[in-house]
Amino acid sequence: MSEPAQSTRIATWNVNSIRSRIDRVTAWLERADVDVLAIQETKARDTQFPFDRFRDLGYEVAHHGLNQWNGVAVVSRVGLDDVQVGFEGMPGWGDPVAAEARAISAVCRGIRIWSLYVPNGRSLDDPHLQYKLSWLAALATAGRGWLAADPGAEVALLGDWNVAPTDADVWSVPFFEGRTHVSPDERAAFEAVVDAGFVDVVRPHASEPGTFTYWDYTQLRFQKRQGMRIDFALCSPALAGRVVGAAIDREERKGKGASDHAPVVFEVG
Repeated sequence: MSEPAQSTRIATWNVNSIRSRIDRVTAWLERADVDVLAIQETKARDTQFPFDRFRDLGYEVAHHGLNQWNGVAVVSRVGLDDVQVGFEGMPGWGDPVAAEARAISAVCRGIRIWSLYVPNGRSLDDPHLQYKLSWLAALATAGRGWLAADPGAEVALLGDWNVAPTDADVWSVPFFEGRTHVSPDERAAFEAVVDAGFVDVVRPHASEPGTFTYWDYTQLRFQKRQGMRIDFALCSPALAGRVVGAAIDREERKGKGASDHAPVVFEVG
């Protein structure tokens, strides 16, 4: 008789500068009893990342950071193998075009964990929006290929997607009219990843109106509950079928020095 699968608590969190928030992040990891955390917007080069703070807690770390912008990491206390930086076809940005630190993955307890920081898009008439759409299209193509090669693969696409895929994912539809994150093209690009075979495993467990993951620092958005849902965990079918619970830790958005994003957590049985 085979042994039952081990329970694994997995989270994703845009921390908006790991150096500024390392105390909050490590304290939360201990309090939340998280096994694997995908981090976005570390805003640190590899030489600046506080590896030792995580190692002191028993976590292995894979980080990809090139400058003071972007930056992604996976930290795990249940194994960290086969680290990959970027995915096939991932476009770059700039002149000359260069890859940005927006995607890293590792295998943790048999699960391929991706930490993804999707480009913002800036505005509907900015070239950065086309970069964002191309980036998401490349991710959908890569994801479809992974599942075609191994339909039973356990893959988690975690991160800050910078897309609110439905009207229920923003606090005010009129407020966002004509802005990024909600345009038909961006929503279609997000949906293409879902159509590639991935499942939003958090929404079934956190679907109440006003359930958000991001609140701007200005205009008392958090206090007024004026947020957006832009941080997601999309899992392959094999992994989604093992998810037994999920939540958004809104409390972690409170207090001095908080990130403007809240951690998103799900548990695999």
